[in-house]
Amino acid sequence: MKLIGMLDSPYVRRVAIALDCFGIAFEHVPLSVFTTYDEFRAVNPVVKAPTLICDDGEVLMDSTLILDYVEASRVVAMSLWPRDGAELQHDYRALGLTIAACDKCVQYVYEQNLRPPAARHAPWTERVLAQARGGYAALEREIAQRTAAFAELSHASLMAAVAWGFTQSMMAAEIPAAAHPALATLAAHLEGTEVFRRYPPAGPGAPGL
Repeated sequence: MKLIGMLDSPYVRRVAIALDCFGIAFEHVPLSVFTTYDEFRAVNPVVKAPTLICDDGEVLMDSTLILDYVEASRVVAMSLWPRDGAELQHDYRALGLTIAACDKCVQYVYEQNLRPPAARHAPWTERVLAQARGGYAALEREIAQRTAAFAELSHASLMAAVAWGFTQSMMAAEIPAAAHPALATLAAHLEGTEVFRRYPPAGPGAPGL
């Protein structure tokens, strides 16, 4: 099994940490969608990170689908989903908020760093930023209200931490940590754990940064 993509992507990092937690051996192949585009395209013509090459050679995409496949198809010692139905619903909401906010941050970063200044559309940029801020504000409330649930490593807490790390590395001025104390505390705690430290968010980032 091979995980393709750079760890500066929160989605690639999410999968790497989860696979490690599951005790599943994998080879990390750090290809960039920017600096090694052609090499990545040879593996996956969509050039989407993360890409997972299964043991039989089939290629999977999307961090959530990859992790759903892993938990559904393999005998793992643990699950990162809660067993209680109500808690599962809450975690689905939190994960959805995080992925949405992170997606909007990626769009904002790409708009600011890949599109020529003359071609940028301010209303679109403002809309994307407002969506990211709205997602993180809602996630902050979720974490503050469910502190005990987020104290455990889960799909929701893992994604929240890696997404927050990405956002703070790219957009700390636009989405300040001071406005998200519960999220910042959660991320700092998880970033200090051994499994997170094994997969630092290293990579070229978006061009121009």
